[in-house]
This record gives sequence, structure tokens and C-alpha cells, in this order.
Amino acid sequence: MDADTIYGVKKIIESLGLSVYVDWIEDAGLDRGKVTTRTAQVLRQRMKVSTCLVYAHSSNATHSVWMPRELGYFDGIKPGYVWILPLVTQDDSEFKGQEYLGLYPPVEKLTTLAQRLNLGFTNVGSERADIPLSKAAKGTGIYFTAK
Repeated sequence: MDADTIYGVKKIIESLGLSVYVDWIEDAGLDRGKVTTRTAQVLRQRMKVSTCLVYAHSSNATHSVWMPRELGYFDGIKPGYVWILPLVTQDDSEFKGQEYLGLYPPVEKLTTLAQRLNLGFTNVGSERADIPLSKAAKGTGIYFTAK
């Protein structure tokens, strides 16, 4: 339901020098409407080789049969590398996700540099530094602990 938005998010993250896996783009043959063993196997394999999970959450995410499962699985194999990217519209400018999403740090807009949106985390650690997503995804400059 958010295909155009997710495609845009993918392009923004790729502009930061990161690679992005989106199941319906890279594995278009998967049946994402039903829970199947084959789809679960493919998604698990893709998550095992990924360094982080950016969970793009919109009001439509609650209809997904896969997103909560993917979030839990990834958190189990790579804790500290799950981040929430709230997707809101002007009509719904305040992020209201499921309570469990509060366990994970939100990705935020840092600055716009040379007509490019920069995403990351603000006021991190004792130095209260901003950490770009490009560094966090590579495991540098950021360490989150469970709340």
C-alpha cells in the first residue's frame, strides 16, 4: 500500500551509499499476502546477510502479515541494529506506532546537504552527537542499548 513511498525511501538510503533490500522489488515472486515456508526461508536468508533493519512504519504497516515477524527475527539475530523509520503524512504528522516499536531508536532527518536528505540519529550518547545512518549501518559511530 506504500509502494511509492518505500521506493522513495529505498532511493534516499541508497544515496547515502548503502544497499537496500525490499522484498517486493528484489524477490517479486514471493507471496507476501500469505505466510508460507518458502517466503519465510527467503526472508530469513536475506536478513542474515543484512547488517541492519530499517523498519519503515506507516499506518498501513499494521496490515502486514510479515513486518512484525521480520522485526522480531532481525532483533533476535542482530540486536542493536533495528531502527524505526516513521512514515507520516501531513494529515498524520505525529508518529503513532505500536507500543513495541518504542523499543527501537527512530531514524530521523538530520540535515539536507547539497539537495540530499541525510538520515540518522540525533543526540546520541553522552556527547549528544548526531550519527548518520550511513555510519550506523556499518557499525561505526553508534551503539544503542535496550531501553
